[in-house]
Amino acid sequence: MKVYTKTGDRGTTSLIGGERVFKSDERVEAYGTVDELSACAALLNDFMRDEAALAEYVGQLNWILSRLMSVEAALAKGGEESSKIKPLPEEIVSWVEEHIDALQAEVRPIDKFTIPGGNKAVSLCHVCRTVCRRAEREALRADQKYGVDPVALKFLNRLSDYFYLLGRRLTDYFEVEEILWIP
Repeated sequence: MKVYTKTGDRGTTSLIGGERVFKSDERVEAYGTVDELSACAALLNDFMRDEAALAEYVGQLNWILSRLMSVEAALAKGGEESSKIKPLPEEIVSWVEEHIDALQAEVRPIDKFTIPGGNKAVSLCHVCRTVCRRAEREALRADQKYGVDPVALKFLNRLSDYFYLLGRRLTDYFEVEEILWIP
C-alpha cells in the first residue's frame, strides 16, 4: 500500500467515519496539533531514556503518548461510522492530576513564572507545554463548532501543567539553575 493517496491534493482529508473536510477544518487543526505534541513528547522521552533515574517519567510519557493517540481519534470524528469510537475514560484526567500532584510535591514552591532553558530536556518540556496549550485552544474551537469529547479537553488542559512541572523536576535532576521571571 502506498503512503500517498492523492486524495488530499485539493486540500481535503477524511475524518474517522469517512466525512471529507478541508485540511483547515477545526478538527483537523486540533488533531494535527495533538500529533505535533506527540512528536515533541516522544523526542523529550528520547532525551530522558538513557537516564536510569528518569525511568519513571519515561514510563509516564509512554502512557501519555498512547492517550494522545486516543485524543487524536476523538478529535478526528466525522460521519456516522465515527460513532464506533468510544468516549475517553474520565480516569485519564485523574491519572494526570495524580502525577501533577506528585511532581509538585517534589519541587520547591515558587511564586513567579519560570523562564525556560538550561537543559535540552527541560526546554523540550516547555515546548511540549506550549504545543499542548495550542492543541487545547484548537480543540476548544472544534468543540464550539462540532462538539468534542469533554474528557479530551480536560486531559489537554491538565497535560500542559504536567509538562510544566516535569520541566521543573528535570531542572532539579539535571542541576541547572531555575531562572524566575522578575519583571
